[in-house]
Parts: sequence; C-alpha cells; structure tokens
Amino acid sequence: MMLPNRPDGAPLAPTGTLRATINLGNALLAHRGADGAPAGVSVDLARALAAHLAVPLELVVVDTAAAAVAAVREDRADVGFFAIDPKRSDGVAFSAAYLLIEGSYLVRHDSPLQSNDEVDRPGTRVVVGQGSAYDLFLSRTLQHATLERAPSTPAVVPHFLATGAEVAAGIRQALQAEAQRRGGLRLLPGRFMVIEQAMGCRAAQGEAARAALAAFVEHAKASGLVAELLQRNGITGAVAAPAAG
Repeated sequence: MMLPNRPDGAPLAPTGTLRATINLGNALLAHRGADGAPAGVSVDLARALAAHLAVPLELVVVDTAAAAVAAVREDRADVGFFAIDPKRSDGVAFSAAYLLIEGSYLVRHDSPLQSNDEVDRPGTRVVVGQGSAYDLFLSRTLQHATLERAPSTPAVVPHFLATGAEVAAGIRQALQAEAQRRGGLRLLPGRFMVIEQAMGCRAAQGEAARAALAAFVEHAKASGLVAELLQRNGITGAVAAPAAG
C-alpha cells in the first residue's frame, strides 16, 4: 500500500538522501536476505519513507540497538528503528510506536522456573543483549536476579547455553525459534514486557523533522502499511500498534 509522495525531504533528509540505520540484531525486523542485502520490516519501512519524501535511500547497517542509537545521535543516520526507552531519549526523538513486540524468558526444560514472577530471585542469572530494550528494562526492574550481557541479541542464547545461566531474555518469536531448533528449551508462559517499537530521528533535527516522522508513522499504521509489511515478511511475533492517543 503506497503512501503519497511528499517531495520535501529537507527536515528528515537534509543531505538530500534519507540515511536510515538498520539493526540486524533485531532479527524479527531485519536480516540479510539470500542475496546478502538487508531485508525485513524496518528495511521496507525505510524504503516507504524515502519514497514518501521523494529522496534516495542509504542504509546504515549495524548489528546492535546501541550502535543504531549512536548512528542517529552522531549524525551518521537521519532515522532509525528503536524500542522506546527513556535511556535512549537523550538526543533522539521518537515517534509513537508502530508495532508491539512481546518480550519473554527462555529456560532449560529441567529448570525449576515455571513463571515470569519466579525469575527475579537471588542466584538467577538472566542473559540479555548488551544495550537491547530488554537490557534497559530489566536493569531498572530486576531487584534480585543478576543480569549477564551478551555482546548482541543474536548471541544471547549461545551465551546462555555456554555459561550455564538460568534464563535468557529476548523477543518471544526469536526465542521460540531457538527452542524449536535446539531442543531441550522452553519459554515461560506469557510475557515480562511489551516493547513499543518506534522510529526515531536526531532531536537536533528540530520540530519539523519530528512532526514529519510522526505523521509518516501514523499514516503507515492507519493506511494498513505496517500490517501489510508484517504479513509480507511472515512476522507473527508482533502486531501493528494502535493510533497514537
């Protein structure tokens, strides 16, 4: 579903090219296709925004959420795709959420843990991706369990298995896929958080850029584009967010 062109990319793309950072560490939304090129929901949304602004697109590809935030803060990218978190708001202006993702815990089949409420206990080690939304959220909320940080989100389960940690935390769909592929693992029921995935631009780009990005995100949701991209990319672990209140 195409959005109408708006041949005024200056607020969001002052160089005349939209530079969008793509985080391959969030496998639910971005990955390398069979040809090696970046693909996925965030790539498709970046293309739609560039088309909407009538400017060329340049992808700034990184492997972690922290690197994506840094690319926008340091003016190496104009826009990015982020889980909304207060610790990322310094220098970055977020749109409203365009989709919602569940965060879950993964344990071994023989783990005594049966519910999310049982995780936050002394002696429990929870592995997260360094700088991920789960790292930021659990750093604030866990009172007794210990966080262990893998270098990236894709490294969480290998780190969890290699170190003998009790719990791995991350995107529900990605953890479920790991459990099915490896065996001997299970997800705890339910979710420990819901991630609001948004687009963001550098705060210093000003109110016109923030307003343009916010309008694009709301149009993408209302027009059905976000839902269409989730379906096109076979994503079942996320849903389009409601309109901003």
